[in-house]
Formats: sequence, C-alpha cells, structure tokens
Amino acid sequence: MFDYKQYDGLGLAELIQKKEVKAEEVREAAIREIENKNGVLNAVIDTFYNDPEDVAQAESTGNFAGVPFLTKSINQEVKGRPLKSGTKLLENILADQDSEFVRQIRNTGVTILGQTNVPEFALMGITEPAYYGPSRNPWNPDYTPGGSSGGSAAAVASGMVPIAGANDGGGSIRIPGAFCGLFGLKPTRGRTPVGPGRGRVWQGASVDHILSRSVRDSAAMLDHYQMDRANAFMAPLFNGSYLEASITPITTPLKIAFTTDSPIGTTVDQECKEAVHKAIKLLEEMGHSVVEIAAPVDGKRVANSYFMLYFAEVATTLTALEDRIGRKVTFNDVEPATWMLNLLGKAVSVEEFLASLKFWDEAAIQMENFHDDYDLYLTPTTAHPPSRIGELDQTSFEKGLIKIVGGLRLGGMLKKSGFVEQLANKSLERTPFTQLANLTGQPAMTLPMHLTKDGLPCGVQVMARRGCEDLLLQLAGQLEQTDSWVQVKENPGF
Repeated sequence: MFDYKQYDGLGLAELIQKKEVKAEEVREAAIREIENKNGVLNAVIDTFYNDPEDVAQAESTGNFAGVPFLTKSINQEVKGRPLKSGTKLLENILADQDSEFVRQIRNTGVTILGQTNVPEFALMGITEPAYYGPSRNPWNPDYTPGGSSGGSAAAVASGMVPIAGANDGGGSIRIPGAFCGLFGLKPTRGRTPVGPGRGRVWQGASVDHILSRSVRDSAAMLDHYQMDRANAFMAPLFNGSYLEASITPITTPLKIAFTTDSPIGTTVDQECKEAVHKAIKLLEEMGHSVVEIAAPVDGKRVANSYFMLYFAEVATTLTALEDRIGRKVTFNDVEPATWMLNLLGKAVSVEEFLASLKFWDEAAIQMENFHDDYDLYLTPTTAHPPSRIGELDQTSFEKGLIKIVGGLRLGGMLKKSGFVEQLANKSLERTPFTQLANLTGQPAMTLPMHLTKDGLPCGVQVMARRGCEDLLLQLAGQLEQTDSWVQVKENPGF
C-alpha cells in the first residue's frame, strides 16, 4: 500500500494520472487519516465523504485530479452544506451555491471531503470557538495551530490532506502556517476570486488561497485562478507560470530589508528572532544583500486601522445575520469578544472609518516606495511561538465587564475606557507583523524555517511589492531545498 502522507498534492495527482494508484484509494486514505486523527485535533467540523459531485471530480483531468481537499468554514461556501463560520448561529443554514473560490477549486479536480474549524467569524489568531471546541496543533496537541485557518493548518500538518482552503484578513494563512510548519502565501489583493455574492471581503483586506506542505502546490493552485468579474479589486497581471517560478532559481542578487522588532513596540520571543537570523544567514550565503531596516509605516496606526476594520465588519456581519435568522442577534448568541466588537463597531463614526481606509492607501504608497530600494521585506511571522490551548482566553473579569456593558449597550463608553486598547495589545502582541500586508494589499508568505527548543515550528514572513508573488515563490522554492526548511515528516506527534 502506498504511503499517502509522504506525497504533496501534485505528487498524489501524478500517481493517479500514471495509474499507479486509484483515485478512490487516495480518497479512502484521506478519510482514514481524518477519522483517526480528528478526535484529537478537531480540525474538521463537517464531513461529506459521499458527495456524488466530489466523487465524480476524481475522474477529472485537472492538475489536482483526485487530490483530497478541505474547505475553510468561512467565505468558502459549498452548495447544500452549512458554512458554520465558528458560530452556532449558522450551523443549520445551508449554502445555496458554491462560492466562486470553491467553484474554481473544483475545476482543478480536487475531491472536497469536508470543512475545517475556525474561530467565531474568523476573528482570532487562534482557533478555539466556544461552540465547536478548539483545534489542536499536530506538533503538540496542548498548543494552538493558530488562526483563523487553524483547522486547515492542523489538517494539512497532520497528513489528513495535502492542501486545504484558507483565507487571510490579518494573518490567517501565515499565522497557522507558521505555527504548524507549513508554507502559507497570502496573494496580492484581487488575485483570487471572492464572488459571486460579494465583491470584497473585509474591504479587500482578506483574500482566499490554500495552506500546503510544499511550495509547488501553492504555486500550482495560484496558477489556476481566473479573474472573478465580481471582484472589486484587480491584481497586477502576471503572464507567466507561478509553478515554473517556484522551481526557477533566482540568479540576480536581491536587496532585502529585515527587522525583528515588533511594529507596536511589544516583545518578540528569542526563538522568533532566531528563525529570522537563520534565514538571513542562508540568504547571504546565496549572495543576497540583507539590511536591517524597518518598514516606513507607523505600526501602531496599522494596528488601530486594523481594529477599526474589525469593529465595523463585525457589527455589519451581525446586522446582516438578523435577516437570515429572522430575529435580533443577542449577547447570548455569540461569544463575549464578538459581542464586544459588535458594540464597538456600532460606536465607530463614518469619519473614523473613512480616515482608517485612507491610511491604508497611505501605507500602500509608503511600501511601494520602500520596494523601490528593497526587493523583499523580512520579519518574524509571529512575535511568539504557539500559545497553549486556553492561554489567551479572556479572564472572568473581562467577560463579566463585557456582559455588563453589552447588556447596557454602552459601546461608546467601552471605546473610550482604554479597555479596548488593553485587549487589542493582548490580541496583537503575539502576532503584530502580519496585518501590514493585508492593509496594503501586498503578497506575503510564511516560511517554515525553525523549530523551537520545545519542538514547535516558528515561521519567517517575507513581503514583496504588489503583484510579485512570482518572486516570493522563487525564493521559497530555493529555500525549500535547504536543510533549514522544516519538513512536516519531522513532526513527532502525527
């Protein structure tokens, strides 16, 4: 019997194409992995193993024909299945059509077997929804796989599937990629489809793609996306092949800027710094010029603009849900943090929100100018290694305060109290590096370059000018061949 877990997506597709293994054998192997491991990892919250459409997909001729796949349970609707989004409010509401992302993913030939766990409304950098329970890191189940694509990351890192759907509005591909030892690319704004019922997600901050164990799987999937006419944004055109780029060495030395300092002034763990310095040593050995200099963007304004987006989007989401469920959403319907963000969103003025969006454009221009001098910008992906499950829970006092204020609907008072800033710092102190690329629309990737002394993965983030995913994939493809690249097969747990 073939060793299913040793192959990436393209590797499995090649076996099927050459008839060395049947698509049904691959599908059955994936189902066994899910059934054997999900009881511990809680990565998959909905399975549909016998969907006739997906069984038929195994006979297609796409690049990933017959390859098992899991979608992320937010913004990746699968017709006839609930898009649970980490909340009990949506567990019984069925999608009436595939999202455009899922439709295009199906065209690659993948076999969709289920949907993965997410934090409620994908709002956290950990995946610990109260209603569905926490997803756990395959490297050590006592730790988080990150979020919001934590279920997808756990599924891929544990060998359930070689690739899984993900999206990234503030680091939700890169953070779990870093925590689980995976490759994770957030494409340029407008590169991937968002329709049919929407033209943007989180004002364009969020984009869909995948998490993978290999660089080439991510590149090959990126090649497949077609322009979505519903998309409010258009990425710069690329006429080449991303897959070809991922196996093409860089022959011209690059100028690369880096920093290990947190953009919001919080601490950065030594392990995360060490990951960056290991990458720098490799880059210099490859002939590239590496200079220590931080991006010319005010990190605290990035954080504030990011939370302004959070507030407004959560309030809008809950209001829209009221039409779908036919009643008002109450405090008891959602988690305390979600309710707090909802109240804060209702307290945000139009002037505040538009000023925040204006800053996005300013930051994007600053980074465009920065990339005139530096080809790439390198940082830790996260400021700290994975936290333990439950470590970042709100305290009883915090939950009690939110309940009191929520009952009185005093969002404005909460906004002025300083309590919000405390929670914001608590939320971003572990993950302050990823939000910049979401606001500016740049492509950014996490590379699995380090294991901590506790045996947990630690990622390195690399950002490029808008439209330059090919350069990122070239670099990733070269680094993947080095001994410093963390292989999931090293994973001691699964």
